[in-house]
Amino acid sequence: MPINRSHTNDSVCMRSGMVQGKTRLALRVASGLQPEYRDGAWLVEFGELQDPALLVEVVAEVLDVRNTSGRSLEDAVLDFAVSRQLLLVFDNCEQIVDAVARLADRLLPHCPNLRILATSREPLGVRGEVSIPVPPLSVPSPDQPGSLRQAQRSEAVKLFVERAAAIAPDFTLTEHNRAAVVEICARLDGLPLPIELAAARMRVMSPEQLRQRLTERFTVLTTAERHVPSRQRTLRLSIDWSYELCTPAEQRLWQQLSIFAGSCGLEAVEYLDGDTGTATEVLDRVTALVDKSIVLREQHEDQVRVRMLETIRQYGREKAQEGQEYVQWRRRYQEWFGYMVERAEAEWISPRQLDWITRLNTELPNLREAFEFATTEPFDTGVDPTLRMVTALFPYWVARGLLNEGRHWFERSSGRFPSSEREQVEAWYAHSVLAELQGDLDTGAMLVEQCRAVAEGSDNLYLRARVDHAAGLLALYSGDLERACTHLKRALAIFDAEQHLSEHIWILVMLGLAYELHGDTARAIECHRTVLGITEAHGEVVYRSYSQWALGVALFRDGEYSEARAMLEQALGVIRRVGEPLAAAVCLEALAWTASAEQHADRAAVLMGAAESLGHATGSSSVLFQVLDRNHAECEKSTRIALGNNRFEALLRRGRGFTLEDAVGYALDH
Repeated sequence: MPINRSHTNDSVCMRSGMVQGKTRLALRVASGLQPEYRDGAWLVEFGELQDPALLVEVVAEVLDVRNTSGRSLEDAVLDFAVSRQLLLVFDNCEQIVDAVARLADRLLPHCPNLRILATSREPLGVRGEVSIPVPPLSVPSPDQPGSLRQAQRSEAVKLFVERAAAIAPDFTLTEHNRAAVVEICARLDGLPLPIELAAARMRVMSPEQLRQRLTERFTVLTTAERHVPSRQRTLRLSIDWSYELCTPAEQRLWQQLSIFAGSCGLEAVEYLDGDTGTATEVLDRVTALVDKSIVLREQHEDQVRVRMLETIRQYGREKAQEGQEYVQWRRRYQEWFGYMVERAEAEWISPRQLDWITRLNTELPNLREAFEFATTEPFDTGVDPTLRMVTALFPYWVARGLLNEGRHWFERSSGRFPSSEREQVEAWYAHSVLAELQGDLDTGAMLVEQCRAVAEGSDNLYLRARVDHAAGLLALYSGDLERACTHLKRALAIFDAEQHLSEHIWILVMLGLAYELHGDTARAIECHRTVLGITEAHGEVVYRSYSQWALGVALFRDGEYSEARAMLEQALGVIRRVGEPLAAAVCLEALAWTASAEQHADRAAVLMGAAESLGHATGSSSVLFQVLDRNHAECEKSTRIALGNNRFEALLRRGRGFTLEDAVGYALDH
């Protein structure tokens, strides 16, 4: 069936009972259709997602949608898609098919130019859906293999030859091996994954040797499991056969690697393995699995990581669950990522901060798996490991705009296990800030009161300072600026005296913002310049960018336009590397004001459009920016007068069409 943007069906599901190349085919279709969609084709991979509650979060990550308002993240995604021409490719929906269907039913009626192409083992079941079964790759009959040229035209044979040549560069399809290759592909039902696994054996076997081995395996499995559909038997046979060709040590590593939800580094593999082998021995086993095409090698900047295809991972997980070490491996897995998060927290105020953000982005699927395990298994430590990990990631949730995800894990882990007073107060504090950043002040207030109830019965100065910190931020977001300043100054004094550097910097940023909103620009500038000095000395950049933005706004409002622009551009340079659209939006908005004040009306209009689009995509909360509405209105009025309505609207539309990278590039291009 041809698929195009004018097709009357909004949703097309490419389905198959197993890995029959549906992802490969969907990507090919999406690539061909991409020019028909003004706002692009987007791939959303669900193969690693276990929790349906995080479905919208994963979609929002791909679309770069952030939500810092009181509305749901689903509403923010809907707002993003409603006026765009988009093709969304939802890949591997089978584990969360009901949640995907609900999201599709929510989006499609309101988004006239949205089309969804899904891959799944079963249809989504949404209204108007067209379900297309994905056939196996074409393959000649082994009884009538045809000529060499005919065999070369077969999709399955082409795939086998391509993969075999990658493993053994001297491999070619010849008249001598043609019949064996055709029979292998036919016996594997033209399924891409088994064909790729079979082709990997060309390193040590000939096609004829492989054909003989494969025939024996098919016979055994077909006889033993007749109740299983034939193609499932074929797929399982291919993986069984590959598994049995591995050494016991390699099989054990296969099982261990199946614990990882995403890719993983070699250090994590070594830790999970424990004391059963040296680092060199583990490395040798990983290399062997890469050579056998069980594990894929990926280059992440200067680091090599490995990952498994989803079906291979599921097979390994089943094998692991049959053994006695599965729970122990899961515990070590959770421990490893717990240590990693603690290191990230300890090095957050350091030159490694951006490196940690990049690494945490990469490890997010594994962190979710660790959280999932920790919230479903009892621990004997007396402290909920997930609560500790989620709290340690608080600066990351904020820096990346992953407010919904942070709140989700706080809610999942809260109250499941006993926790120390300090751990609990820290968690409630962090959770309250995430809620307030989304405009959920009622939840923020409830959590602050829970912190206060614990701290009031304690003589611990740190707990009291944290309560003042939490209460100060709540007052700031609620518009009670005098109270905000009082609480924040009191917390600052304690954190400063006890040399808690991260808290000291964070409070100075927010205290400076409170001063500026209260009209005390001199004190605001003093706070932010202090932050710049501290962060420069420690190599920290994220908090520094927050203060650069706030200082830029203060300098602008004080009439120092050139200095304001320089500060805002410095902040934007960091925000570009972090990839946070809300922070980018507020910087672009302030740069529009400076451009207008410096008589660059064209530039101001484009920047306003870009800021509007990025801010809208994040669902940003108005509670953060009400005091700046006057600056926005004055900028729009003066720019519209300078350009005239028609040109102003045209330039505004240009900015609205920018991606985050386009917008930042434009803003920093003088």
